[in-house]
Amino acid sequence: MTLEEIRSFCLSLPSTSEEVKWENDLCFLLGKKMFLVTSLDKSPTAASFKTNPEDFATFSERPGFQPAPYLARYGWIMVEDIELVSETEWKSLIQQSYDLVLSRLPARTRKSLGV
Repeated sequence: MTLEEIRSFCLSLPSTSEEVKWENDLCFLLGKKMFLVTSLDKSPTAASFKTNPEDFATFSERPGFQPAPYLARYGWIMVEDIELVSETEWKSLIQQSYDLVLSRLPARTRKSLGV
């Protein structure tokens, strides 16, 4: 997938917003919590996403994947090049990350977001 395709898919998820943080990172958020971060200034384009503890170890060993800098302790994985992942797998990874973040939001926040 291209960055624009990833962006379109993320924004199609309920109550998702986007914000540029740290000057060069495009972040996709549910409420105020990130579920995907992409680089805007690196080539190839890298991206990081939240994963469950069981998959974290598996992804960490996969070529082109590594624990995300600064976020690994929270279960985040970084893909060094977004083109290493198929469209089907990206959609699954993004949805899983979104769902993990959603599941940890307080009930009041979920209600206010309508999700």
